[in-house]
Amino acid sequence: MYYIVESSKSFEQAATDLEAAVKRNEFGVLHIHDLGNTLRGKGIAFAENCKVFEICNPGQAGKVLSTDIRLNMALPCRISVYTEHGKTRIGMIKPAPMLAALSQNPTLVKVAQEVEARTRKMIDEAR
Repeated sequence: MYYIVESSKSFEQAATDLEAAVKRNEFGVLHIHDLGNTLRGKGIAFAENCKVFEICNPGQAGKVLSTDIRLNMALPCRISVYTEHGKTRIGMIKPAPMLAALSQNPTLVKVAQEVEARTRKMIDEAR
């Protein structure tokens, strides 16, 4: 259900490289949530770093939403760059199994498979 890779890069370098990979692969970065800083800013002791990138390809999102508007709750796609026990990781919840759990529509499953292949490529490029 997850696709997670370990990177030899620093957290910040992996995040920068992921943002570039997203753009190279014709997706846009809608927002970056810096969960580590947000938690620390709320007074919570949180030692790790974690940035969640909300990404979208408008063409693919349009196909999904025009087929089943309820799937707006599963969008946009998210890729995370985070640290865990001193190691930098980049990962996502795989879109294909997630969408398959929500819809049996073969068109949507195909879109999810295409998106998963492209997001996996982004992660591998940023690694």
